[in-house]
Amino acid sequence: MSTESTFKPLRSVLYMPSSNERALEKAKTIAADAIIFDLEDAVAPDAKPAARAAAAAAVESGEYGNRHLIIRTNGIGTEWHDADIAAAAAAGPDVVLVPKVNSAEEVLQLVAALEAAGAPEKTTLWAMVETPIGMLNALSIATASPRLTGFVMGTNDLVKELYAEHVPGRQPVLTGLGLALLAARAAGIVIIDGVYNDVKNIDGFLAEVEQGRQMGFDGKTLIHPGQVEGANEGFAPDESAVQDARGLIQAWEDGKGSGVVTYNNKMVESLHVESAERTLAIHEAIQGLQG
Repeated sequence: MSTESTFKPLRSVLYMPSSNERALEKAKTIAADAIIFDLEDAVAPDAKPAARAAAAAAVESGEYGNRHLIIRTNGIGTEWHDADIAAAAAAGPDVVLVPKVNSAEEVLQLVAALEAAGAPEKTTLWAMVETPIGMLNALSIATASPRLTGFVMGTNDLVKELYAEHVPGRQPVLTGLGLALLAARAAGIVIIDGVYNDVKNIDGFLAEVEQGRQMGFDGKTLIHPGQVEGANEGFAPDESAVQDARGLIQAWEDGKGSGVVTYNNKMVESLHVESAERTLAIHEAIQGLQG
């Protein structure tokens, strides 16, 4: 598990359109772990310059508490991209998120642009992985630069480019999700699941949250504040898991030197201890947010 996800929970990562002043104000009170100030899909072309200024002002305001603050720029090659990068670098969010990153070369281009624009060291780069070539290049993208610290899945774009369909269980995109997950874990970076589109289908959303957690994602991107609570609960260890982790670690400590350690009638190895320690680290980080 990466340091970033250990000490900064990213269960709920909420997109907010930076062109909507009311949305930016509301974001200050929403219990999301992270806010994405969006300059791309949620913003009309003629509103992009004002949205860019609003996103930068929001990041610089200091009014969003301990939330992880992210600016999503427009993609490489668009007419807005260079100005977005410059403004984001000057504002110094936790993360600059760039859509449709398809290669390691593009990562290096983005890192060079951020550094040339004076981005502070704390501002890292996340890549949206949302095209077939992006999925196939996921490992080289993930390992291209130490400044790249996260992936965000763009499942809507992936479905579109595959000529696939949105279906319960997401069978058409599981291969792509798996490739990105393997690359992220191999590189030791954060990886956030894609959005769920039907905001009124609570059961469907919660099922996808559970699927994402079971697959290994650190959290989920969201398109509506009403999805925040479900993501926060779904990606947090419940009390039973916390107690089980504590018990397993204690059994391991008590059994040192005995050769074989068991807990709840199951053999315990060091890999189980590492998983238990990860569970407790996530729990403690979440408790720190709530405290």
